[in-house]
Amino acid sequence: MSRTAFRWHAHAVGAVACLLSACATSGTLQPFSTDGCSMFPDRSVITSADWCGCCVAHDLAYWRGGTAEARRVADLELAACVKRVSGSEALADLMHAGVRAGGGSQLYTPFRWGYGWPYGRTDGPLTPAEDALASLLERQYRAKNPALACPVPAPTAD
Repeated sequence: MSRTAFRWHAHAVGAVACLLSACATSGTLQPFSTDGCSMFPDRSVITSADWCGCCVAHDLAYWRGGTAEARRVADLELAACVKRVSGSEALADLMHAGVRAGGGSQLYTPFRWGYGWPYGRTDGPLTPAEDALASLLERQYRAKNPALACPVPAPTAD
């Protein structure tokens, strides 16, 4: 291999390593945000059942991220909450199926598991520093939003 070819090869390997390491870094956790039940209605249009608070609590878990087991537990808690407030096991099962199918950390969506972190973070435990930061940001959010209320939609222009 010529010296020029070797240098090009070394630079290419270094660039690939740099890109891969950037994808593996956790980056900075963004402040918590929620859109309620994402791509699902926040409440019933027929009855007074309102499960949006269940979705906001679920979003807190998804925003924080963590292990695959933590995600499984968060999804089961969402289903239990929806069943409790709506009285509908079918609705709870439907929402559970939706978050299991569409909430994986590797999906390029704003509602994926660990959405508070930059894209590329995989399932896994938070470091103690990450956990402390997530806990602080969650406490700040809960202090301003103690009821875990659904976000109010912005008014539309007529």
